[in-house]
Amino acid sequence: MSKRKVLITVFGVIIFFSILFLNFIRGNYVAPIVMYHSIDPDAKPENRIAVSPATFERQMRFLKVHHYNVLPLESLAVLIKERKKIPSKAIAITFDDGYKDNYIYAFPILKKYNLPATLFIITDEVNRADRLSWDEIKEMQGSGIITFGSHALGPEPLINIKSEQDLKKQIFDSKKILEEKLGRRINAFSYPEGRFNNRIRQLVMTAGYKLAVATNPGKRFANDDIFALKRLRISANAHNLFVFWIETSGYYNFMREHRHK
Repeated sequence: MSKRKVLITVFGVIIFFSILFLNFIRGNYVAPIVMYHSIDPDAKPENRIAVSPATFERQMRFLKVHHYNVLPLESLAVLIKERKKIPSKAIAITFDDGYKDNYIYAFPILKKYNLPATLFIITDEVNRADRLSWDEIKEMQGSGIITFGSHALGPEPLINIKSEQDLKKQIFDSKKILEEKLGRRINAFSYPEGRFNNRIRQLVMTAGYKLAVATNPGKRFANDDIFALKRLRISANAHNLFVFWIETSGYYNFMREHRHK
């Protein structure tokens, strides 16, 4: 075989396997949904649910400067449900629990960069000293960039609650309270500690929510299951923007689920 034919053959093989690899990668892309909790000036590196305001601003600036498509969570869920094309570099931002520092630090930064986010509220903890007040929640909603969802009445993981009546109260009543206070339909639910089972999932659907977020429910749940949406917890280690870039690439979830394989 001539040298020219050898080069053509090698080149063809490279193209073939490159196409296979790209198709494999595309098939494992999941638009990232990032999860924050506290935005705390005193955040310690070992704290897995807090980042500093400076780190948070660097991350939001990174998303803006690098032209990420930051979508409201509900909009992303509609695209996933209807199997529509998701824009390149799409991402959704969420917060759990309703810390007051979300209002003090995160809210001004989100407004500065005009980035939408969804905050999940533990309704029984509203007005606590370290939690958002109803007035702050209403102000944030009025900005047009913040949407609220339910994180149940209390912080207890729902899988620990055995009574069907108590489960319904956590899921249904928290929705009702938020809707009455905010004057709008509440479509999103966040499982406390990200933990749920099929019974809890069904109750969330029956209550009238349109989507639910977990943390990392694992490979047994499809990436397009809008009642088990997978999220990426952002912690202090993501002050390194290279780490943040990897986590928001759309492929980190695949790596996370297969790293112990």
